[in-house]
Amino acid sequence: MSRVSVTYKDHIAHVRLTRADKMNAVDQDMITALIAAGEEVAASDARAVIVSGEGKAFCAGIDISGLSGMIGKDPADLLMPRTHGNGTTNQWQEVAMIWSRMDIPVIAAVHGVCFGAGLQIALGADIRIASPDAQFAVMEMKWGIVPDMGGMVLLPKLVRTDVLRKLTYTAAPIGAEQAERWGLVTELADDPLTAAQTLAETIAGKSPSAIRAAKRLIAVAETEDAKTVLDAESREQVDLLGKPHQMEVIAASFAKRPAVFK
Repeated sequence: MSRVSVTYKDHIAHVRLTRADKMNAVDQDMITALIAAGEEVAASDARAVIVSGEGKAFCAGIDISGLSGMIGKDPADLLMPRTHGNGTTNQWQEVAMIWSRMDIPVIAAVHGVCFGAGLQIALGADIRIASPDAQFAVMEMKWGIVPDMGGMVLLPKLVRTDVLRKLTYTAAPIGAEQAERWGLVTELADDPLTAAQTLAETIAGKSPSAIRAAKRLIAVAETEDAKTVLDAESREQVDLLGKPHQMEVIAASFAKRPAVFK
């Protein structure tokens, strides 16, 4: 049975978790399908990505019943090999990190529960739009384990250390309004999928090369020293100025028409 669907329209990729009967809980088939979806989108001509879940929830987390296959196996053999992401991730980490590494903006449209693995998938997005009744949880402590799907790379970029620690130590769910106050959610919308679509359309209408450059530059700005960032600003700008996409932006602005990029 399909776990993930990928469709394209107007340069926007729609990635949908389709295991609605299990609240999109993540099993091995979902892991495989999400990684394949990320690889497909990365190779496409999409200019933005929307990740959402069908049914009552974005994602309820790991399907615990599916973990029975790990019984009797050495966890180190399962978790330590760096099998994806150019030798940086295992398959569980790749489920979230593949979206974080995407060179185009990724928007998560979240409704219902977004727990554990589901939260870490959403953390891989650039932007998270949530319904007011959505709930979020770093759920791993409930099972006596720690977040290990990229959450400890992605979550500290969004929330204060005390919030990170409370969420991780307690596994307690929080509502969307609290999540927004803490920086876990970008904005709330009664219909997050429609809001994500509107945002994706705006992004897809911008210069594709400038959007990619901006995402690269932001990644540098978040991690490097001032000298490195200033150099990156200049290099990215040199690669944009006077090039076809930038010239089309200017021409479209003067003609008061939408830009058309090739």
